[in-house]
Formats: sequence, C-alpha cells, structure tokens
Amino acid sequence: MTSLKDLMTWRYATKKMDPTKAVPEEKVEAILEAIRMAPTSSGTQPFEVLVVTNDEMREKIRKVGWDQSQITEGSHLLVFAAWDNYSAERIDAVRAHMEELRGENEMLSQYFENLKNVYLPRDETVNHDHAARQAYIALGFAMLAAAELGVDTCPMEGFDPEAVDEILGLKELGLKSVTLLPLGYRQEGADWLLPMAKVRKSRETLVKKIN
Repeated sequence: MTSLKDLMTWRYATKKMDPTKAVPEEKVEAILEAIRMAPTSSGTQPFEVLVVTNDEMREKIRKVGWDQSQITEGSHLLVFAAWDNYSAERIDAVRAHMEELRGENEMLSQYFENLKNVYLPRDETVNHDHAARQAYIALGFAMLAAAELGVDTCPMEGFDPEAVDEILGLKELGLKSVTLLPLGYRQEGADWLLPMAKVRKSRETLVKKIN
C-alpha cells in the first residue's frame, strides 16, 4: 500500500501535461467527492466547483491565466469559486440541510443564529476571504485524492479572477473564482520541473514545539 508520504512526494505542480491522455470520468468523480467531503468552517461549504472541459472556454481562461498550458493540456479544469458574501438565506439553507439529515435541534438552531450575528455585520470582503479559505481546504483534499488516483494537478492563482468570473458568468451566481486546478497526466521528458528535487523547509525550520 502506498503511504501518504509517498503520495505527497510523488505529486508536484505539474507544468506540462499530455493533451493526448484524458482523466477517466470515474477518477474525476472520486476527486469531486473528496472535495465534497472536505471539512469547512461550520459545515457551510461556502463555495462551488465548476468542471470545465469545453475547449473554447478553456482557451479563453488560458488567455487570462498567464498562458499556462496546463489549463488546456489537461483534460479537466476545476474552478473553485467562493461565495461573494454570507447572507441570511445562505446560512439558513445550510441549517435547513443539516436539519433535514439530522433532525431539528435547538442547539443547532441557536448555533446558526449566532453565526448570522457574527457573519452578517462583517464587511463583504472579510466574508469572501473567509469563504475562499474554506475552498482552499477542499483544494488540498482534491490534490491528495488526485495523487492517490495517479492523476496530476497544478494549483493555480496566476490568473485574472474578474476575467474568469466574466467568462463563466459567476457574478450572477454570487460567486468569485479563487483558484484553478487542472487535472491531467504529466508529459514525461517535456516537463522541466519533473526531474528536479522536491524542495521544502526542514522540519526544524518549519515546526516549533511549545511544551
């Protein structure tokens, strides 16, 4: 059995994907399920994921995505789009869904009322940033799930979010794109990054123990 450490060593931010190799739909579905099951603050899941396979649309996104080839060379492009803001309707919908599965609960109702009292007075930018951080938790789960399935990925922030929002019509949905994740397979011999050693801080530099 492949260890978690082995998977994390195997994966890297793939720079050159093989356009002739498509990720099977069952593997894409497994990655999406990992995203769905990822934890988020208060279980709100304040984001959506768009799976873009349309060639024309991905070409448009590549033009506003620093011309990164993985956007079109991968077979699937996942766009993580966070809520533009929290609202009473959105929070109530989360609570209603929980009550549907768990039953009504006074503590649960009070919890979400308190959540509205905290979130709703805040600035829209603060709330969107909070929602975006939840999307990034799911992004990590997606990359690890992909690695387990032998699928390559490359998380991207190098793009014009407003342009991507316009291309995908996200503003009308109350969403803002925060990160992209192409799915595909590394192109052996063509990716300059593949043969290079993985570089990370030492444990001593990164971790401080406070006893």
